[in-house]
Amino acid sequence: MILVFFGPPGAGKGTQAQILAESKNIPHLSTGDMFRAAIKNQTPVGVKVKAVLDAGELVSDDLVNELVAEEIKNERYNNGFILDGYPRTVNQASFIDALLKEQNRPISVVLNLEVPKEELVKRILSRGQGRSDDTEEGIRKRLDVYHKETAPVLDYFKDTDLIKHIDGVGSIEQIQERIHAAI
Repeated sequence: MILVFFGPPGAGKGTQAQILAESKNIPHLSTGDMFRAAIKNQTPVGVKVKAVLDAGELVSDDLVNELVAEEIKNERYNNGFILDGYPRTVNQASFIDALLKEQNRPISVVLNLEVPKEELVKRILSRGQGRSDDTEEGIRKRLDVYHKETAPVLDYFKDTDLIKHIDGVGSIEQIQERIHAAI
């Protein structure tokens, strides 16, 4: 089973992906975690990624695709995995869709967490992760980038039966129940 968690920043993708990964015993692949590790370790990629994120922009498709393709070669992903924070562009969606079909293990479901914009701003401001753009203006810029560059990924998958829309407002447990019902 290969699941994709989709939604804007602050929608709860990481939280819900981690819970589902533990309950289904499926590895959780978070590009955000991959990038945070690279930034923390100040690798050459990490330095580039930090500059891009500090500007409130998205990391290039080619770099992200390369990192994900390399990671899923690991045998721990042979029986499926959960993608969190990827794909973020139509180019990335096309890349991972083709790569996984080529490997005869297509995406099983795209879980789209839907949360109103003001709730997203409130959540990100309250979680205090310490990103340099965790200001109301920075968050709104990230949400605008999401709607311009990431939301069209849903159009890429719209002619499939893969997308399950999930109400992302409520307690963690309520959202978790909706996700389990959808899959």
